[in-house]
Amino acid sequence: MNVTIVVPVYNSSTILPDLVVRLNPVLAANYETYELILVNDGSRDESWNVICSLVSQHSWIRGVNLMRNYGQHNAILCGIRLAQFEAIVTMDDDLQHPPEEIPRLTNKLSEGYDVVYGTPIEQKHGLWRDMASIITKASLQAAIGAETARMVSAFRVFRTQVRKAFEDYRGSFVSLDVLLTWGTTHFTAVPVRHDQRKKGISNYTIWKLINHAVNMMTGFSPVPLQLASIIGFLFTIFGFVILVYVVGNYFIHGGSVPGFSFLACMIAIFSGVQLLMLGIFGEYLARVHFRTMDRPSSIIREIREPRSNVEEDRI
Repeated sequence: MNVTIVVPVYNSSTILPDLVVRLNPVLAANYETYELILVNDGSRDESWNVICSLVSQHSWIRGVNLMRNYGQHNAILCGIRLAQFEAIVTMDDDLQHPPEEIPRLTNKLSEGYDVVYGTPIEQKHGLWRDMASIITKASLQAAIGAETARMVSAFRVFRTQVRKAFEDYRGSFVSLDVLLTWGTTHFTAVPVRHDQRKKGISNYTIWKLINHAVNMMTGFSPVPLQLASIIGFLFTIFGFVILVYVVGNYFIHGGSVPGFSFLACMIAIFSGVQLLMLGIFGEYLARVHFRTMDRPSSIIREIREPRSNVEEDRI
């Protein structure tokens, strides 16, 4: 099998050499031909210089420098579009995804699957990060309607031909896991080791995960709109019941209708629900607006190829 490894890079200049050292023997021992695509996602440290140095030292490494920071999934999508071989592996740049586990993922493809996730046996994150990950996976399950969503991770392998399903996708909001469902339903997951980050700190914060979950829900699923309809219907029934109670009380007991404070609370509740629903509709309109702008998911500033493959760099 021939594989392409795609790694999004952000402020990881100190750990990239270690990543290459770990990858080299694994790839050489298990695959006929292979390549590593390092996508620099607007790093603020020396990551791009380190990538250029690695490209000059290894004929199987390619470097891609994006114009600015577009986000992890956008950077991965950029690398996927440049992949040359039959299987694509995506993994993080911090060595929390052990390179030694890659053969386990690719071997699972031979059983007829198109996408294989490496599900951590034990997460090495903090409590809040783990909770945010759970929220993200629950949002993904709502977006794609697949049980496999609860086993997804950034450590995955899939057949390159699945890429055809989203090769024309131009939206700026990218969820790779959703895009993969556009091309196949043959998903599975295998348990893999998940290591501690040895250098630096994670750049994927809780708020980024939550924002990604919101993007998945409003960008790829009608669930929030359906939820808005259900909430609106329930509150309409609730308001009708209150109306029947107030009017019935008037005719039974007579006199003026009491309960100004109660009615004021009902008005406040209904107003809040209306604003909530308008906010959900606004999120969808924003997505439509950005789609009409045809905003790209990423723009490449420079591609650095090994000197053995090309005579000069493409810029």
